[in-house]
Amino acid sequence: MTTTVRTRSGDGRVRGEWTHEGSRFGGGLPNPASGRSIVYYLHGSGYLVCSTRTHRGLVARLVRREGIGAFSLDYRLGPEHRFPAGGDDAIRGYRWLLDQGFSGDQIIVAGDSAGGHLAQDLIAANHADGVPQPAAMILFSPLYDPLFDVAVALERTGVRDPHIHAAGAKRLLTMYTGDADATHPRMTIDLTPDMDLPDTLIQCGAREVMAGDARRIHANILAAGGNSTIQEWPGQGHVFQMFPYFTPESRTAMREAKDFLARQVR
Repeated sequence: MTTTVRTRSGDGRVRGEWTHEGSRFGGGLPNPASGRSIVYYLHGSGYLVCSTRTHRGLVARLVRREGIGAFSLDYRLGPEHRFPAGGDDAIRGYRWLLDQGFSGDQIIVAGDSAGGHLAQDLIAANHADGVPQPAAMILFSPLYDPLFDVAVALERTGVRDPHIHAAGAKRLLTMYTGDADATHPRMTIDLTPDMDLPDTLIQCGAREVMAGDARRIHANILAAGGNSTIQEWPGQGHVFQMFPYFTPESRTAMREAKDFLARQVR
């Protein structure tokens, strides 16, 4: 079941929903005092569309086997809200969880597409502000470059995502990024050896628009001394894990993600 959250925290609002077992099954809202892990989920879709509702099935499938709760964030979207509004909301949501009593090592951050970019921004912000990092990170088809230059360059090599055209997506994403400079540290996020980087699993489709972004993030984590595993699924497109009834690879990839999650949970 889901429980909606609408509250104020710090200088802004936190909006989202908990995904958790119903009380009649011995569940209820996750309790930080239990010491059990939770997932903090950041949905994707180009900083422009989607919500906790569109990604509810993916989040539920990710956490169901371990029987843990997940908090999914509804962050502000473009074009009404421009960069870095979504990133600010993701940071605020994580710190709200800490304020509720969850420790960093109880939290596993997960996200897809733009949510993967938000996760990297969160890690860098935690480091800069001395905030405890999450225990682990799971990224599905994560975005590294919000200006989409990496994706466009990959497409020019002949890689064609079955769902997304890189040049068109690049134009759309400017509805969020506006005139932000590519060198802005919250656009192109630098993960460095002095950061306490969480163990990370990255999954992407080998023929997808953001395969180059996924590889770049994986290489950056390794170069910074962190632990990262990347899984590329042949023939699959962007966030194929969303579609378990269309492709068997979706179900196989989700099992791998749940296996990784099982090794991280408390």
